[in-house]
Amino acid sequence: MQIYTSVSNVSNWVGDGCAIAIFSNKTDKTDKTDSPEPLLTPELIALDQQIFAGTLQELITENEFKAESDSNVSSRLAGTTPIRKVLLLGLGDRTKVTAETWRKAAAAAAKWAEQNKCKTLALAFPFTEINKDEFVGTQAIAEGIILSSHKDKRFKSEQKANGSKLEKIEILGTDSEAAKAGILQAQKICSGVILARELVSAPANIITPEALAQSAQAIADNYSTCMSLEVLEKADCEALGMGAFLGVSQASDLPPKFIHLTYRPQTVTKKLGIIGKGVTFDSGGLNIKSGAGSGIEMMKVDMGGAAAMLGAARAIAQIQPEGIEVHFISAVCENMINGNAMHPGDILTASNGKTIEVNNTDAEGRLTLADALVFADKLGLDAIVDLATLTGAIIVSLGSTMAGYWSNSDELAAKIEDAANHAGEKFWRMPLEESYFDKMKSVVADFKNTGSREGGSITAALFLKQFVDKTPAWAHLDVAGPVWTDKESGYTNAGGTGYPVRTLVNLILNF
Repeated sequence: MQIYTSVSNVSNWVGDGCAIAIFSNKTDKTDKTDSPEPLLTPELIALDQQIFAGTLQELITENEFKAESDSNVSSRLAGTTPIRKVLLLGLGDRTKVTAETWRKAAAAAAKWAEQNKCKTLALAFPFTEINKDEFVGTQAIAEGIILSSHKDKRFKSEQKANGSKLEKIEILGTDSEAAKAGILQAQKICSGVILARELVSAPANIITPEALAQSAQAIADNYSTCMSLEVLEKADCEALGMGAFLGVSQASDLPPKFIHLTYRPQTVTKKLGIIGKGVTFDSGGLNIKSGAGSGIEMMKVDMGGAAAMLGAARAIAQIQPEGIEVHFISAVCENMINGNAMHPGDILTASNGKTIEVNNTDAEGRLTLADALVFADKLGLDAIVDLATLTGAIIVSLGSTMAGYWSNSDELAAKIEDAANHAGEKFWRMPLEESYFDKMKSVVADFKNTGSREGGSITAALFLKQFVDKTPAWAHLDVAGPVWTDKESGYTNAGGTGYPVRTLVNLILNF
């Protein structure tokens, strides 16, 4: 599929399908005698008569269409019109429209075109009325198209023919260099999102620690002018004293891999670390996940943090921003069970010398992150952001479509929120309630790896905080809920979602 900008408009475009986006006519006028403004602008009313033979107004009237957000109506056009099918997309209140509105509307149009066997599609979106920055508008539209069109069928034995496939999409009414650059930016970012989606969706017998290291190697090889890779093997990790990470990995037949992928531009003024949890399968260890609702069959997604990290690395390697050096780090392993498995009650020593009593082997992600944080903390970074599918507690707190985050820096927190808002990915800042750390006190070690069930996601964040010493700003993102979905929604299809690659990329670009 190819996405273009175009100076054409609806009146002179010829093709299979045309999607026209319109605002609702809700009004805040206090004079209730005033009738609401018509949904169609004067230009669209004229086009409706000239091109569509009144079909647009008929669709509105017969379907009682209000143009509310995420609503749409469509029709096949009769006669010899230059356009075969038309879709009216509702955008809702024009004062509440954001880049996310454009993404969802563009995704709905692309899906409609596929379902209606359109090879060509025109988008008539009034985005310049709301946001004069055509770069932002076309980037959001292209993201919605690309991400909604991505379907992961790698493991299907039968590939069904899709009939007439959508080949070309034109964004009408804009052909500026900024608009073209917006589409190109979207393509780069979406390639990272799709990488993360496919890593998360693949099973654990495909995505092993070695496979994740190979994915990092592919990024380093493809963008060797700005990317370099170091992979620490088990012996290297032993030499660095990574007892927490190696304790998790010791029962697996597959050797652990410690990934350190670095983006380094020609000029560097800031340095940022992105650490992703990379547990490619989590059995729970001897505290095995068992019984209905344990979710063990979905524990292939426990490397969702590492997948998003690698997706962001691929996007950044293509965008190549100046001024910021980024270290992408993941301690990758499986959490399995055999005669050599980590026992509940074992004491592990992390690479900063702190000792940890393991009171639950199913709280393993924080152990792998501990040594990754110590490694990153020695690199002289301005900030570290770790992300992980860390706790079920965060899903209980915030549900499955929102992630929680913690930070010791209000400045970094503000940057994360701005990056997430621009991406349309939901985050909620959680408290670093220091008194809760008392729940992890140990009689025999410095502390335990879990506290009580109360505030479980908070105590997990407080645990990680113990391994950041020199770096002035740190944040922890618990993305356990949104990295996977069982149903299609907006521009996200069922499976791995690629969350939060776009937030990470925005954060890096604006750090």
